[in-house]
Amino acid sequence: MGDLLPRAELRGLIGHLRSRVLLLVAIFGVGFIGGYPLAGRAIEILLDSSDYRPDGVEVIILHPMEAVLLRLRIGFQLGVIISGIFVICDISWNGKKIFAKAKRSDMGARSSIGEFAIVLISAFSLAILGALYSHEVLVPLLLDYLSEDASAANLSSTWQLQSWVGFVSGLYFASIFGFQVPLIILLLLRYEIVSGDGIRKNRGALWFLGMAFGAFLSPPDPLSMFLVAGPVLVLIELALIFNSLTRSQ
Repeated sequence: MGDLLPRAELRGLIGHLRSRVLLLVAIFGVGFIGGYPLAGRAIEILLDSSDYRPDGVEVIILHPMEAVLLRLRIGFQLGVIISGIFVICDISWNGKKIFAKAKRSDMGARSSIGEFAIVLISAFSLAILGALYSHEVLVPLLLDYLSEDASAANLSSTWQLQSWVGFVSGLYFASIFGFQVPLIILLLLRYEIVSGDGIRKNRGALWFLGMAFGAFLSPPDPLSMFLVAGPVLVLIELALIFNSLTRSQ
């Protein structure tokens, strides 16, 4: 199988992340606190929109704390997304220094402003792409499928507010976060933490990890897992092709 991620570099990365714990907590807190009021607006939009509620579906509230718990959940997801993008940009900016120190070689310089800007723009572009994928494909497809499945079984389509909004926000979160995976792989390839040969030898394991990643992020049903993990696996393959083309140049 080969050593996909060398131990020295892995220890260096873990050590760097440990040094950033307080900053990551602060960034997460900003996203969480800022996401809480935005979540209330998002819930209102979902309730008023017919795109997220198929015909004949009734949304009910079982206890008064549902809206509060939903806002906390969405705020948590937003905090995780912002923290994840920060980690990606941090590795892009300090990666040479981190991994040079881990290998006990000459201290590497930081990336240029241009390289950092490209990674930052790519991270936000992939996040927007993931949100658009959820908005245009993933959420409507799954909600219609669940509604039609209940109708085919002669069941009334009554959805609990917390389960419904949590399902939708979970799909958005999974897509936005999952679409960052190819950028992470490109950064690892760029700093030679993983090699193209190592990835090719471990492609089966990577596909399995991709599916497991989709299952972890997506709501707990096989169709959601496949629809979340599928685009991520395609983007990983495109990232490998892009790396091969740029390396050859």
